[in-house]
Amino acid sequence: MRHYKRMLYFCCMRYISCTIILCFLFTNIIFAQEKWDLRKCVEYAMQNNLTVKQTALQENFSSLALNQSKLSRYPNANVSISTGYNIGFTQDASFNVVNGGSFFVNPGFQSSVDIFNWFSKKNTVAANEWELLASKANTDKLRNDIALSTANQYLQVLLSKEQVEIALVQLEQTRAQLSNTQKLVNAGSLPELNAAELEAQFASDSANLITARGNVTQALLSLKAFMSLDAAQPFDIEAPSVQSIPVDKISNLLPEAVYASALANLPQQKYNELKLKAAFKNIEAARGAMYPTISLFANLNTGFNDKTFEPTGATKFDPAAQYPIGMVGLNNPNPVYVYSLGLQPLSKKTGFFPQFSNNFRHVYGINLSIPISNGGALKTSYQRTKLTLKSLEIQKEIDNQKIKQDIYQAYNSALVALEKFNAGEKAVTASQRTYDFSKKRYDVGMLGTFELITNQNNLLRAKLQNVLNQFDYVFKMKVLEFYKGQGLKL
Repeated sequence: MRHYKRMLYFCCMRYISCTIILCFLFTNIIFAQEKWDLRKCVEYAMQNNLTVKQTALQENFSSLALNQSKLSRYPNANVSISTGYNIGFTQDASFNVVNGGSFFVNPGFQSSVDIFNWFSKKNTVAANEWELLASKANTDKLRNDIALSTANQYLQVLLSKEQVEIALVQLEQTRAQLSNTQKLVNAGSLPELNAAELEAQFASDSANLITARGNVTQALLSLKAFMSLDAAQPFDIEAPSVQSIPVDKISNLLPEAVYASALANLPQQKYNELKLKAAFKNIEAARGAMYPTISLFANLNTGFNDKTFEPTGATKFDPAAQYPIGMVGLNNPNPVYVYSLGLQPLSKKTGFFPQFSNNFRHVYGINLSIPISNGGALKTSYQRTKLTLKSLEIQKEIDNQKIKQDIYQAYNSALVALEKFNAGEKAVTASQRTYDFSKKRYDVGMLGTFELITNQNNLLRAKLQNVLNQFDYVFKMKVLEFYKGQGLKL
């Protein structure tokens, strides 16, 4: 009965092993529907990352500001028209006093253009041109950051895949050892404890493989999220061997040389330089706004009032009417009016279009505007632009110091990673030799299962740590290559 149970348990473990392997292969087949290399991942992330899209909108704002400042140099023109109904005394478009309700229409046209403003508008245009270039450099900087982060995520997927391969090899080794040990137990050559210990190790290795596969899925999901790729879309990456990834010699990436190249090539440094140029022009524009402005202006106006009359030249007799025709004794305190009796001049309403023609007026002139007191707005604006310039100069220095610090840290990290990688390779070699010797001793019954499993686990940890060290070294070197302006390549 005991032997039967042991065989049943062994068969179940083999079934689990086969199931895990089949699931792993099936998953690879599914994900293999579409494999992306690093270049494609980076390009997709740059085009679809929401932060990049949001930052790119600033270019549109800067472009609008530039176009508006250019158009401000041309004459402005406005057409106005007012219409309404007046009650009481008022003047019509001919400056006649009319009484009672009247309907009026008053159209007009106004235009002006600055002919000299101490180059304030010219400097504003130049400042906005630099601002537009700075916005583009800022977008390029974000794209570079996205590219570097995408490469890091890409390497995390490759690392996870390497760990799966190591875990799978470990599982196969344990399975082979378990199968061989079970045969020896059945033959009575080894105690059942040996098989039980290997069964426990097989279960542990199976869990490690499942965890490693889960890490691959998680790393792929993280990469897709970073790229703004639908999580449900089948996706996998090309997995070149880490040994095949080209890495420049560390002697070619000395920090001072990398720093000099970074100052000349990185978008952040270009952005700072462009912002400084824009700030200088803004100072000149703000200074010019405090001086007098000379401009030309023109106004065209006309009007219509339905109570406007014009004489016809004819008269009619009205004996009840008296019309003043003059005064006698103008020097007296009470002059006497002289009236004409019976004759009333005839008039008619002036038409709409004749009124527009009769009432047309135009004014041309030159205007000198001298700012004297405006609540300190112009002076404050000028002082604010100078403070902005100082702030940008400090920010430039901060960014330069930071990039220099990052480069030196990256160089030091690359050196440490290289040493750890070299030490890790030696550890793997030593662990492999230890495991090989222990396997031979175990096969001839000179070593217990626990010691064999311990050496096997030590080898597994050494391999995993070595892979981790190697990927860490590769990424640190890629960071240095990136700062030097060599781009990203795997």
